[in-house]
Amino acid sequence: MPDELSYAIVTPYSMRKSRTGGIVARLISRTGLDVVAARMFAPSEELTRRYAETIVTETEPRHRRTQELLREYVLRNFTGETHGQRPRVMFLVLRGDHAVARTLDTAGHIVNERTSGETIRDTFGDYISDENGDVTYFEPAVLTAIRPEQAERDLKLWAEFSDRDGGILENVIHYPAGAKIEKTLVLIKPDNFKFPSRRPGGVIDVFSRTGLYIIGFKVHRMSVAQAEEFYGPVLPVLEEKLGGEKGRAAWEDIVEFMSGARPSRTAPQKKSEPGTEKCIAIVYQGEDAVRKIREVLGPTDPSKAPPGSIRKEFGQSIMVNAAHASDSAENAQREMKIVRVEENNFKPLIERFYAKQNQL
Repeated sequence: MPDELSYAIVTPYSMRKSRTGGIVARLISRTGLDVVAARMFAPSEELTRRYAETIVTETEPRHRRTQELLREYVLRNFTGETHGQRPRVMFLVLRGDHAVARTLDTAGHIVNERTSGETIRDTFGDYISDENGDVTYFEPAVLTAIRPEQAERDLKLWAEFSDRDGGILENVIHYPAGAKIEKTLVLIKPDNFKFPSRRPGGVIDVFSRTGLYIIGFKVHRMSVAQAEEFYGPVLPVLEEKLGGEKGRAAWEDIVEFMSGARPSRTAPQKKSEPGTEKCIAIVYQGEDAVRKIREVLGPTDPSKAPPGSIRKEFGQSIMVNAAHASDSAENAQREMKIVRVEENNFKPLIERFYAKQNQL
């Protein structure tokens, strides 16, 4: 069966309405595909225009009209400013057998003739027409490709603009004068990716209660060296609490959980290589962001976490506890630097995939 890349673009309206978690949950659990890359974009007029130009491909009148609606939607909603915000979109890259068809099936049809909630667009999209059949309101929730060759074309286009228009979106949200604006880091931990499930999206959905904005989103495989640095401050605490040898072993358990390998069993030259475990790094921005995220996350021990918190809902143990969040603005800066939140691993993944495909 063909190994393909597909994509799903979470629309600006879905981002503003904090529907991201629900959409991500559907994409992962319903497709069974692997989310291999992701990036936030504030599309420029050039990217918006070039993407819109590719949308209309069908000749059958009904399908063509639907694509024309999509083109009009992109041109109207991907640039400009709404309620003090420039449009943000989340671009997710999925990989697997028949990825394009599976993503399209999960996204669903544009014309919602049913409201069963079976597809993403059933639940999160809207297509409202009057008695004459004229569309009065249209929100597709997500955008995706119909065929593999279209997916390749679109992925290469967005990769081309991924440095200029994508990354950490620092200046797309306008805040009131004097507001205490912070950035904080969240890691959705590897225990959420053991098999395709709703868990990663569910965690994001709970974080959406904070009212904060996602300005960065990256699929990351933490190296042993990164995990050692990231959790370096934890080592002396564990050694003091458990004793030197036991504390060190517990710390190595954490590093192995996050990276897939124990430091003591990893050759020095291998420590900087990407690990085998996947996490998602999210940068949230907003007023009092660190405190708000930590409150929703809950304490380290899930058994002591309050109902409704992420660690009560999704955590299993002190180590396998669903997510990490920075405990101060200063630590957020340190941790974001370690996991390289600004790194563009989106573009090289797309380029490598199609370069290899063209060699076959």
